[in-house]
Amino acid sequence: MSRVKRSVHARKKRRATLERTKGFRGEAHSSYRRAKEALLKADSYAYRDRRNKKREFRGLWIQRINAAVREHGLTYSRFIAGLRLAEVELDRKVLADIAVRDPETFRRFAERAREAAAA
Repeated sequence: MSRVKRSVHARKKRRATLERTKGFRGEAHSSYRRAKEALLKADSYAYRDRRNKKREFRGLWIQRINAAVREHGLTYSRFIAGLRLAEVELDRKVLADIAVRDPETFRRFAERAREAAAA
């Protein structure tokens, strides 16, 4: 079996790692070993937080809807239940956007939800 000299590929791999850690603090941007450890940590945080971001946005949308709905004398849960009964199929992202940008339209949704819940 022939011998494989790895110096070119090894240097390329190390250089790529150090380029990805540009801007990190301490030795994490200059020492390959520390940079590799920092990247492992950073990648695991990025993976985790891509999922957490979805969770946090859903919570934000619920807070915005709840605040807007309480101005019309409803609670969030009664509002969502009323929309289901009224067969309004809008997700929380769109409802939160309407609540912030178009209060008049949101008021009509709140009335429909109240009427459907009462019926």
